[in-house]
Amino acid sequence: MQPAFVSGFFVALKRLAMKLPRNQKGRLILITGGTRSGKSRFAVELAKRCGQGIVYLATCKAADREMRQRIAHHRRHRPAHWRTIEHPRDPAKVVAQLNGKSDGLILDCLTMYVSQLLVTGQSDARIEQQVRRLCHVLRRTPYPVILVTNEVGSGIVPEFPMGRRFRDLAGLTNQIAAALADEVYLLVAGIPALIKARSSSRRSAHASLVTA
Repeated sequence: MQPAFVSGFFVALKRLAMKLPRNQKGRLILITGGTRSGKSRFAVELAKRCGQGIVYLATCKAADREMRQRIAHHRRHRPAHWRTIEHPRDPAKVVAQLNGKSDGLILDCLTMYVSQLLVTGQSDARIEQQVRRLCHVLRRTPYPVILVTNEVGSGIVPEFPMGRRFRDLAGLTNQIAAALADEVYLLVAGIPALIKARSSSRRSAHASLVTA
């Protein structure tokens, strides 16, 4: 049996999800936060409001036992009838191949996609270009898209140069995604905070700067 506080804050997540309108075409929602902050669980609750035909696009590779356990954990907490696609290298291509045949999409996560690009030897500029391309593809879908990412720059400074480069790239690509997203949620201790709301007005100066 779950502790009362655990079930309590996920009830709060469900109530927040219930307030979100269904079936908004081309709507991009970014969910960010630290490890085990409740990001994926919140993304699932939001996606349930989009319909039955949800695609879960995973960008991680089951490279070791720990990662396989994490993947299994996530699978247990989403509806079994959802379609799962694992494609760490080119999620934009997968989205294009769906041809709009979905009620909604969860892409989990942007940070793992960036790490895959990094280990293949791509330059920082190329990685940022690929992330920008992905976000534009996601915005053109005829169904809502929920993009999950991680905040990795709030802890200790990585010891090695590659770790510091990854940390910086994760922060920069999160800025690109947030600028292009209609809504951004920050998850802290399982509690979602809306930090960017959808607006029909023109983009902010910050968004124009980041996406230029």
